[in-house]
Amino acid sequence: MNKRLFTTLQFSNNYFCGTCSSCGMNKSSKYYNLFVVCSGACYKVVFSEWFCSQFRKKKQDMAMFMNLSERRQKIYVNRRNTNSDNYRNLYRFTEENVEWLTEEFLASCSETRGGALNRDRKMRTFLRYIGDPGFQVGVGEVIGIHQTTACKTIWDVCQKITEKVDRWIQFPNSIEDMKRAQVLWSKNHKFPQAIGAIDCTHVLIMKPHDHGDEFVNRKGSASFNIQATCDGKEAFTSIDCSWPGSVHDSRIWKNSAIHNIMNENSSGAILLGDEGYGIAPWLMTPYRNPDMPQQMNYNKIHSRERVVIERVFGQVKRRFPILKSKIRIRTDRIPTIILACFILHNVAKYLGEEEFEDDSADLRLHVAPANENRNDTIKMRGDSRRDLISQFLFDRTNVL
Repeated sequence: MNKRLFTTLQFSNNYFCGTCSSCGMNKSSKYYNLFVVCSGACYKVVFSEWFCSQFRKKKQDMAMFMNLSERRQKIYVNRRNTNSDNYRNLYRFTEENVEWLTEEFLASCSETRGGALNRDRKMRTFLRYIGDPGFQVGVGEVIGIHQTTACKTIWDVCQKITEKVDRWIQFPNSIEDMKRAQVLWSKNHKFPQAIGAIDCTHVLIMKPHDHGDEFVNRKGSASFNIQATCDGKEAFTSIDCSWPGSVHDSRIWKNSAIHNIMNENSSGAILLGDEGYGIAPWLMTPYRNPDMPQQMNYNKIHSRERVVIERVFGQVKRRFPILKSKIRIRTDRIPTIILACFILHNVAKYLGEEEFEDDSADLRLHVAPANENRNDTIKMRGDSRRDLISQFLFDRTNVL
C-alpha cells in the first residue's frame, strides 16, 4: 500500500477515515476495514483488532508507525524574465504581438490557484515550444517551469488556438468569394482565373508503434503528409494534416473537402498544382514534355506562380522550427500541433510580422506524376482548358 495514501488519515475511537472516503468499524469482526480512494482507484486496508486497540491508546505512535507527515509544501521554480533583445527569436513574434495573441486565443483563460501560470506565460510556453526543435524540458528551463507543467500548458494552448481555425483559415466556397480570390491573385500574377496554389509537404515524426509503416514516406522517414492551399497574400486557405507520409498527394486531394468545392464551383476558378496531381478543369498542372512554344511558355509561367505555395511552406517552417525537426509527442496530437502552426502563420501575416530567414531547405519529396492515362470527361475538359490558357498566355506575352 502506498504510504502517501495515509498522509491525511485521521483516527478516532469510532472509525478510520481518509480525505477521499470514509468507513465504519464492524465491531462484530476481528478486523476493521479502511477504504481509501485515490485517483479514482479504491484500496482496501485491513487492520487487526489488536492493532487498533494498541494505536487507539497512542495516536502519535500510529503516526510514527505509518510514517505519516504533514502535507509537503509546494516549491515553485523561479519564473524567468525574457531579455527583450532576444524576445522575437525565442517566441517568433514581437512582444507586442504576443500580447495580442494572448488576448485573441486565451482571453477566457484565468487561474486563481497559487503559483498558476498567467495567460502571458502560457502563450509564451507554447510559442517557445513550436519555435524550438520541440523539447519540453528546454522550454521549461526557459520559462522557469517543470516539464510536466510545460506539457499540459502546451496542449491546452494548442487546443485554444485550433478552436478558431474557421476564423483564420478560410477557403472560398461561394461565387463571390471565388471572384474576390481571383482578383487578389491577379494583382501579382498572370495566370487567369486562378485563386491559389496547392501542394503537399512532409513533417517528420517519431515512427508510431501501431501501423508505423503507414507513416514511412518515399525517403524512408516517418512523417505526416500535409496538403495546403494558399492565396495571393501567401496565407493558407485550407489545410489537411491527417494523412500519413506514405499516402500520395493525389489521393489526399481527391479525398479532401476542397476537391468537392472546386468540382462544383461555377465561377471558373482554378488552382495551380504540380505534376503529382491529375489535370482537371479546376486544377491546372504543367505539360509533360512540352514541344510547342505555347506549352513551354505556359510551363514557365505556371512554375513561377505555383512555387508560391512552396515559398509559404518555407515561411511557416522557418517561423516554427518544430515543423522542420522531428515532432516528439503522441501521434494523435501531432495534427493539432501542425494545424496551430499554420493558423499562427496566417495570424503573423495579418499582424505584419517579418519573415525569418533561413537557408535550410524544406522537406519536399519528389512526387511521382499522377496517372493521366485515363480517357474520361474530366481529363479531356482539363486538357482543353489548359490549351486555351496556354494560347492566351502566349498571345499576351507576345503583345507585351
